[in-house]
Amino acid sequence: MAKKDDKTNVMRILEQKEVPYTPHTYPHDGSTAPDGETVARMIGRDPAAVFKTLVTRGASGGYYVFDIPVAETLDLKKAAKAVGEKSIVMLPAKELLPLTGYVHGGCSPVGMKKLFPTVFDETCLLQDTILVSAGRIGYQIEVKPADLMALIRAETADITVLE
Repeated sequence: MAKKDDKTNVMRILEQKEVPYTPHTYPHDGSTAPDGETVARMIGRDPAAVFKTLVTRGASGGYYVFDIPVAETLDLKKAAKAVGEKSIVMLPAKELLPLTGYVHGGCSPVGMKKLFPTVFDETCLLQDTILVSAGRIGYQIEVKPADLMALIRAETADITVLE
């Protein structure tokens, strides 16, 4: 486990709920996060197993969280269909912190201010473990997809753009 000073709220939540995880860190300048593929390289992981957390707003005004591999692009039409919305749009970066409690580049599906409907790209089920942000730039957690999805009541769907 990480040293007490290095623990994020996400790590504390996982420990409280007895969800096994492995912490990972990567160097950063403290202000801006590197892109997800760079993070995957820095921690020596396949980008297909490192997931980014994206927050959206639906046409109904509801908020939704999508987690997809860092090298992929969210398909807004597929994502809207997955959550039963007519359409969705990406949440502007300036609205992220007040809504979730997280900054751009450090957004985790765990521990947001409110539990929003969350969908993981179905490819997460092909991985033994996946990595997501630990809620702070420079920190990632590695967990079993089923453990993470059970904790946050997430579902899976095909939500990425076909290349």
